[in-house]
Amino acid sequence: MGSTSSGCAISTVATFVAFGAAHLGVAGNDILMEFDYPEIYAPLDLRVGRCRLAVAGPAEAAAHDDPARWSHVRVATKYPEITRRHFAARGVQAECVKLNGAMELAPLLGLCRYIVDLVQTGSTLKANGLVEIERVADVTSRLIINRTALKTRAEEVGNWLDRFREVADAA
Repeated sequence: MGSTSSGCAISTVATFVAFGAAHLGVAGNDILMEFDYPEIYAPLDLRVGRCRLAVAGPAEAAAHDDPARWSHVRVATKYPEITRRHFAARGVQAECVKLNGAMELAPLLGLCRYIVDLVQTGSTLKANGLVEIERVADVTSRLIINRTALKTRAEEVGNWLDRFREVADAA
């Protein structure tokens, strides 16, 4: 079993579970949305690690810029697949600049105008002169299970699922 916060080892646990190196793990649904492994079953929201994936940009630009009028955006993110899908659903072409850290610096350095990143309190955005423009998705940690392990080790994996469910329900 493995675990990850969304800020470290972005897909390691999900990859281990997807490819059978681990039967169970804990990963944020941001990771599950980004990598969309069909080999992973995510039956339980653990209701921890609560945050959101959001589009953010410079405060002064956000006051004058209407996201409904965008047709093309350049966005720095560690979530290019989620970002492209989010904007495509609105008919906006998203050019994604893949970064794995220091996302908030990208607009300040002129790399892009907007970012898509995890936001919990918004204090990091504020400290960098950015504001949240729109929410992409709510994020929490999920119990993930390798689908093959669920079939071949149903009793053992089912017992772990029951234990996790009890703890999540008690919280």
